[in-house]
Order: sequence, then C-alpha cells, then structure tokens
Amino acid sequence: MLQRIYLPLISMLFLPLFVSAASLKLSDQNKVYITDRSYSFKVETAAGDSLPPLYLVHQETRLALTFHKESPGQWRSVSLPFPGAGSWQLSGPDGAVADLWVIPGWLSIMPPLIAILLALIFRQVLLALFAGVFTGALIIHGYDPVSGFFLGVSDYIGLSAANPDNFAILVFSLTLGGMVGVISRAGGTQGIVEALSRYASGYRRGQLATWAMGILIFFDDYANTLIVGNTMRPFTDKLKISREKLAYLVDSTAAPITTIALISTWIGYQISLIGQAYSQLGMQENAYLVFLKTIPYSFYPIMALVFAFFIAILGRDFGPMLAAERRAQHKGKLLGDKAIPLADVNARELLAEPGTPLRWYNALVPILTVILTTIAGLWITGYQKVGPMAGNDSLMHYISTVFGAGDSFKVLLWSAFLGTFVAIIMILSQKILSLHDALNAWVAGVKSLVLAALILVMAWSIGNVCNDVQTANWVINSTQSLLSARWVPAITFVVAGVIAFSTGSSWATMAILTPIVIPIAHQLPAADPGITAAHQQIIMLSSIAAVLAGSVFGDHCSPISDTTIMSSMASGSDHIDHVRTQMPYALVVAFVAMLFGFIPAGFGLTSGVEIVLGVVVMFIIVRFVGKRSTEKTA
Repeated sequence: MLQRIYLPLISMLFLPLFVSAASLKLSDQNKVYITDRSYSFKVETAAGDSLPPLYLVHQETRLALTFHKESPGQWRSVSLPFPGAGSWQLSGPDGAVADLWVIPGWLSIMPPLIAILLALIFRQVLLALFAGVFTGALIIHGYDPVSGFFLGVSDYIGLSAANPDNFAILVFSLTLGGMVGVISRAGGTQGIVEALSRYASGYRRGQLATWAMGILIFFDDYANTLIVGNTMRPFTDKLKISREKLAYLVDSTAAPITTIALISTWIGYQISLIGQAYSQLGMQENAYLVFLKTIPYSFYPIMALVFAFFIAILGRDFGPMLAAERRAQHKGKLLGDKAIPLADVNARELLAEPGTPLRWYNALVPILTVILTTIAGLWITGYQKVGPMAGNDSLMHYISTVFGAGDSFKVLLWSAFLGTFVAIIMILSQKILSLHDALNAWVAGVKSLVLAALILVMAWSIGNVCNDVQTANWVINSTQSLLSARWVPAITFVVAGVIAFSTGSSWATMAILTPIVIPIAHQLPAADPGITAAHQQIIMLSSIAAVLAGSVFGDHCSPISDTTIMSSMASGSDHIDHVRTQMPYALVVAFVAMLFGFIPAGFGLTSGVEIVLGVVVMFIIVRFVGKRSTEKTA
C-alpha cells in the first residue's frame, strides 16, 4: 500500500531531473568538424534552469565544457578545439547527447582539389565533379564507400537542384536556351549577325562589340552571361573569333561589372553583409555609403574590365588564348579538335532553312524583352520589399536599395518565359515557322543545354559538400596567423581567391569572409600606434573591397564555378578550354591588382597614381607580350 502511494510521489519529485538530462539537445550541429579549430556548442534543455556537466569524449580524451546561459533553456559553450580526429561524443552524466565526426583539417580541401585536378587532367568535367562530390560524401560518412556513394547521390546531387534558387537558374537557363533555339531556327540570330557586320565588321571591332555589350548589361551576372554569349556567338563565329575568346569576354565582364555597379542584383547582398558586420561592431555607418567608398579599391574587377578592353582593342593575345585564336583565324576551327562544347549550338534543328528571311528584329525584340522584363521585375519585387522612399534618403541610395532587394531568381524566370512567348508569337505572325516547328525548335534549344545543366547541378553539389566539410574554414584557419595590419587587404584578396576557387562560389566566399575580415580590419590597425585614423579607414575600405574582388577572381579561375560554367555554356565553348585560356589573364590581372592596388592600400598609399600605373603595366603586357593572332606564324 505504501509503495503504491510513495513510489509515484518519489517519481514525480525526481522526474524533472531525468527529463532535463534526457531532453538535452545539441542545436546547430555540423555534419563534420575539423581538428585544431575552435567551436562552441549550443545546447537546449526543455526543463529547469540548471545544466548538468557536459564533456567532449574521444577514446581516453575527456574535455570539460564551460557553458553560459543565453536565454531560458538555451546554453552556449566557450569555444574549444578538437585536438584529434575521429568519433567524438558530447556526453553528459546520463550518456551521449550527440555524436560528432571530426576529420583532419587538410581533408576538407580534398573534394574540390580532386574535382579540379581530374577536370584539368582528363577534361571530363561531369565525371570530375562527381568524383569530388563522392570524395566529400565519403569523408562525411565515416569513409564508408557504400554510404558515400548512395548518400552523396541523394543528399547532395539530388537535393542541389531542389534548392529554389538553383532550380530557378536551371529553368531560366533552359528556357532562354529554348528561346534562342526558336529565334535561331527562324533566322533571327543570322539577321543580327548581318546587321552587326555593317558596324563591327572587323576582328577587333567584333571583340569590342562583345565587351561593350557585357558592360551594358550590368544589372545581373547570370542574365549578362547568357544574353551576351547567346547573342554574340553567331556574330563572333562569322569573324572567326574562337569560342574560348568569346567565353573570356563574356566571363570577364559579367561579374566584374555587376559587383561594382551602383544598381545590380549583387548590391543588396553585399550591403547586407557589410551592414551586419558593422552593426556587430557597434559602428553606425550607412552600409550603402560604405559600399560606394569601396568601389575605388575594387582593383581586380576594375582592372579585369580594362584588361579585357586592351585585349579586344589591340587584337593581341598570349598563352593558350593566342593558340586558340590562331587556330580559329588560320584554320577556321572555332573549337579545338578534342573540345566538348557545353552547348550544341550547331545542331541541325537550330539552323534556319535555306530561303528563311533573316530579320534581325526577330532576335533583338525577344532579347530586349528579356532585358527590360528583368529590369522592371527587379524594380517591382524590390519596391514590394522596400516601400516608398523615405524623406531623408537620397535618390541614388533608394534606387540601388530597391534593385538590390529585388528577387532576381523569380524575375529571371518571368523574363525568360515572356521572351520565349514574344519570340514564338512574332515568328507565327510572320508565318516563318508553324507552331509545331517553333515548339520543336524550342525543345531543340533546351536539349542543347542538357550537358551544361547537369554540370551546373554537379557544381552546386560540390559547393554544398565543401560547405559541409568546412573547406573555407580550414583555409581561413590556416592563414589567420599571416595577418598583420598593413597586409590585411592583400592577404584578404588572396584568401578570398583561394576560397572562391575551391568552392566555386563568389557569394559564399563573401558570406564567409565579410564578418571575419571587417572586425580584423577594424581592430588590427587600431592596435598599431603607427597607423593614423585616415590610414585605418583606407585599410578597412580596401579590405572590404578585397573580399568582393577576391571572390570574383577565384570564381574566374575555378572550373567548378557556376558562372564560369554558364559562360562556357552560353558561348558554346569547351569548359576546360575556357578555364585554361582565361586563367593566365585572370592571374596577370590579379598580380597587377595586388602590386599596384591592395599592397599600396595596406600601406596607406591611395593617390590614384597606383591605379594609373597598374593600367599602364597591363597595356604594356598586352602590347609587347601579346601577339596578333591574325599574323601568320613561320
């Protein structure tokens, strides 16, 4: 009788203790941790205000964790590194709260490294990217090849295209490819070629026209790449400009102009990162004005645009690009003998039938529809988020804020579908094609981009793998000891380039580095009595610009970058040939940007003379190192 009364009572008294211990939960858990890097752990408990002792346990190692209370039921540990790799446990008095998988830091660089090396050696991008994804999944799932294969396919490749933004880019790219298929079949692209030939009939003028078009479409890098590549390709083909050169001109104007434009789809993202980092430091600066002040220090994007201009106007090249241009000029081969173009632009279904009227406006009107719809859509979606202009706001800041807040992924879908409908309606109204033929041409245009779409999916997959194995964190952790106040801008540019090259994502690089670099650029110079307040400001602005510029530089060199892949796709180039021919140019520009930009800025030299000297040096390199591809070799 007493047992029936007291046992439930005793259970009720001690139940909260058991519930509290049993309901401990580790939140924001990573899939993989790397050695020798400090982490903090957030633990949630459903009951009580006390937290039992917790330890990190691995074989004979037992590390006690110290927690502080963030809010009721929310606890955060003091940062602590893992001294060794293997299976760890976050353990309490009643057993494990969570199992943690820890790898040697150097392993985190292996997935992108394997993908890049295999792509360059075997020239099979799809297989190389899959190998990188599989390597990452193998590491994440405890070196189990069976789990690595199946979970790599389902958790990374399967889910990457399911991301709404990625899916929107896929549909936009394929739909725009379908539109290009329609206007090509109807003779519109050939009509544009003939119209442009009257004004840019020569080899140099053709390159300049491509460069100028890349500058004009400054509001979005994806739209820029796909529109310029697809529009100018038939024209540059006629002038015997290699596909590699077209891909270079497309790639080297898209991201560089978008990242420094006053109005673009990048600006809202960049401003938000800057604003968040400043607010965490308690600095009440206008993030948009800070961004404007960084533009003169965006040495790589500015110099990349200037270098591409020199390449175009002087008609000179060097390195692998010179060989590609001579092949195109003297042998009429726009692609190398072993090239595998990402888009089959010469498919029979995309060529106009003999006798088809070649009317330039059948291509230009749909393309302008895409451009104008994108601009209008960015304004409409941005205005819905931002609302009317405040009385104390400047007009330029308001316009840039609205465009930056626009939903670019949604808008790109609108523009591609509307452009397709306009193209089909125009062609049907002129009775150039039947509805059946027009739809077949649209499908053929989509089919021409299937390989590129698959490679894009694989590139996004390996980006997610790199995030989970903490590739960027390892790079940062390995280079932090190199930082000193005057070298912050230059080292930041290099680190950003390495991360973007390894992960294939400039936006991810910005998101990772901005909240790290801004506090460093704020604190290190302030601790140096030899650095004045004006010098501190220069280091801060040039360091922020170095993050943005280094992200673009690494993206230009990376064969796993989505924008680099899209440049190859839109230009109908072999992807590895595009990377191989563009990389020497990107490295030259990066070297000049370091020598005449970020290094002098770190030492407080910003007279403007440095940029002029950098431009002069690039001109000399192109003029005297470069050779004319139109000249016949002995």
